[in-house]
Amino acid sequence: MEPSVAVVGATGAVGEVMRQVLVERKFPFRAIKFLASDRSAGKQIEFKGKTYTLEAIRPEAFAGVEVVLSSTPASVSREASPMAAKAGAIVVDNSSAWRMDPEVPLVVPEVNADALKKIPKGIVANPNCSTIQMVVALKPLHDLAKIKRVVVCTYQASSGKGAKGLLELEAQLESIGKGQPMPKATNHAAQLALNVVTHDWKLGDDGYSEEELKMVKETKKIMGDESIQVSPTTARVPVKTGHSEAVNIEFHQPITVEQAREALRQAPGIVLLDDYAKGHIPQPIDCVGKDETFVGRIRRDPTVPHGLNIWVVADNLRKGAASNAIQIAEVLVQRGWLPKK
Repeated sequence: MEPSVAVVGATGAVGEVMRQVLVERKFPFRAIKFLASDRSAGKQIEFKGKTYTLEAIRPEAFAGVEVVLSSTPASVSREASPMAAKAGAIVVDNSSAWRMDPEVPLVVPEVNADALKKIPKGIVANPNCSTIQMVVALKPLHDLAKIKRVVVCTYQASSGKGAKGLLELEAQLESIGKGQPMPKATNHAAQLALNVVTHDWKLGDDGYSEEELKMVKETKKIMGDESIQVSPTTARVPVKTGHSEAVNIEFHQPITVEQAREALRQAPGIVLLDDYAKGHIPQPIDCVGKDETFVGRIRRDPTVPHGLNIWVVADNLRKGAASNAIQIAEVLVQRGWLPKK
């Protein structure tokens, strides 16, 4: 049966993409509503040729709703998602609030869709954007040769900081083009235009940023293997949309470049672009608007007995957020795992 759906945070950067992806993927629903902050409540938005009035996030707004697609700050999510779950909905939550809760599945459908069989709190967590695309690429390789260690460096787009982050980069580029004074950075840690900025200069005692620690913890949980070691360095680059990652992988067992290529070629959700001579290399500019994860530059790491280097690119607003959330909802519908009412 087609569910009743609510999109929470419908006017944010990810919320806008969610609306677009719902249409493109022809997600089945019998009814839909859109919720936002008190500030936005009462405004109108267009969806599939119809006009909808934004509702405030209140308990009564979730009455009769079976699937909630939520993209709000973690502070809002900690209140809103339990509110929706209490009303009987399954919430797919895009914030960081619930990801490491042991009673909340953290899901990338290509990797661990079966985790959706049990949802004790009525909440499913959508992982961090950088983690999502990496584990999509890691899964078929882990199945082939068992991963021992991952060293990853990210090159993340400005839109990962939301619409404000994207607008800040555009304003900086415009100022450079016009020869005007550079506006002060308020969303990124420093000027992003013509620069590379490591994540969140408020580092922990161990010197790692929150973004880096997310990749460590979330990878282990999604892959279902606490023995996988992850050493991350995350950075922002002056790209609007599309995260890139240089991923070095050490395996327990032998694996060849050709074996890796074939496993990735056959894996769901992956587009293999690995012909440097023909210019077939994943680039963020080519992944915008797509739900797949693009993998290329597969080569042997000669410094360890069983090692590979790969390059991974994906649209951070789609596969890194909105599309992954909707894919989770699709699995729940297709497999009949929504609560019976």
